[in-house]
Amino acid sequence: MASADDHRTYSIRQLCREFGATARALRFYEDKGLLTPARKGQTRVYSARDRARLKLILRGRRIGFSLQEIQEMLDLYDHNDHNVHQMAVALRRHRAQIEALKLQRQDLDDAIATAEEACRVMEQRLGQHRPDLLPGAEEYADLLKARLNPDHGHAPPVHVLHSPLSHSQKSRV
Repeated sequence: MASADDHRTYSIRQLCREFGATARALRFYEDKGLLTPARKGQTRVYSARDRARLKLILRGRRIGFSLQEIQEMLDLYDHNDHNVHQMAVALRRHRAQIEALKLQRQDLDDAIATAEEACRVMEQRLGQHRPDLLPGAEEYADLLKARLNPDHGHAPPVHVLHSPLSHSQKSRV
């Protein structure tokens, strides 16, 4: 039996506000056949079915599914079988996507670790040969000049008082 919510309609503005989507995105999903709003003159009127589909589309996009994959899963919907076939297919695809995302996360963690190690090596070498080229070295040099030449009467900015240079690097500047 249909509930009152099943017969409720939504404007494009209401759905955009509820889901944080743009009107352009909703029109795009309509062009792709993912949403099928009714028309009242020039105005799009979205049904509870459209709202539910939009929720699934946005969730699928966030997870990383292509629009084609989302379309295939949405097309499996069958109210008569309590939607079990669609859920079984979607479950397999979600599990596979979780594994793919975990691999991507590991790849990102590895890339970050590699970049951090490269930065450490470069900072160490710069510190040995040209500490003046290290990030923050210029501000530290200005601070030293100001302290060594107090007749200028200019106090250094507060942010300069904390230099990223190590104690040994500071002694070389």
